[in-house]
Amino acid sequence: MGTSYETCRSRFKCRPQSTSVLFSKLNLRRVLWLATVLNLLTSFTLARQQADATQLALDPITLPNAAPHHEYKYQFKAHGGIPPYKYAISEGSLPTGMQLAPDGLLSGSPPAAGQFRFTISVTDTSNSPQKASRSFLLKVLAPMLMEWKRYPHVNGNRIDGSIVVSNSTQDDFDFTFIVLAVADNGRATAIGYQRFPLKNGTESFEIPFGDTLPHGTYEVHVDAVAEVPEKYRIYRSRLQTKERLPIAVGP
Repeated sequence: MGTSYETCRSRFKCRPQSTSVLFSKLNLRRVLWLATVLNLLTSFTLARQQADATQLALDPITLPNAAPHHEYKYQFKAHGGIPPYKYAISEGSLPTGMQLAPDGLLSGSPPAAGQFRFTISVTDTSNSPQKASRSFLLKVLAPMLMEWKRYPHVNGNRIDGSIVVSNSTQDDFDFTFIVLAVADNGRATAIGYQRFPLKNGTESFEIPFGDTLPHGTYEVHVDAVAEVPEKYRIYRSRLQTKERLPIAVGP
């Protein structure tokens, strides 16, 4: 009629054993999971320690020139250590109107020409943060500069010379250059002409000129015009000899 105690015990005698096996499997999975996590953490720590051992440094560069009242942007870069990096001015000062962001972006619009020396420090995010510094020179120059490279001189029945031109802006110029030899009677003879794109950041690009001329004395005029059509900007520059140059041979 009923179930005896012995029958129940016989019927459930495997349950404790089955539960023990289940717990063993769960414990084994947990141990394996913990071991995997610990292994990953160890690998990450070792990798970070190895990276920490790499020396942090700012990339050595010569800064592009800036121009008064022109927007300027330059991104400083570092290597080594653990990024992200944090940048700051540690010595010297930037031109008025310019600033250095914590991510290393130098930007702004300087109001006047000049030369500015400053030191930038960069700090990484390693376990024991590293710090590196480097000094830089920023030149704020006129948007377009033109200077004599080879002052005009007489060579037989020729006048020859050259100039250098610079573009200190971050815009490309549509650049036009013309050289005139002006005689005593006012007659002007072209002894040089070029038109080409003058790329932003160009420094001291040399342009030669020269041609044969009739007998007489001449004053040399060099005129340059740089245009940025999309911004409606025009820059002009002129050079002129201090004395008249004599051509003693020829008709």
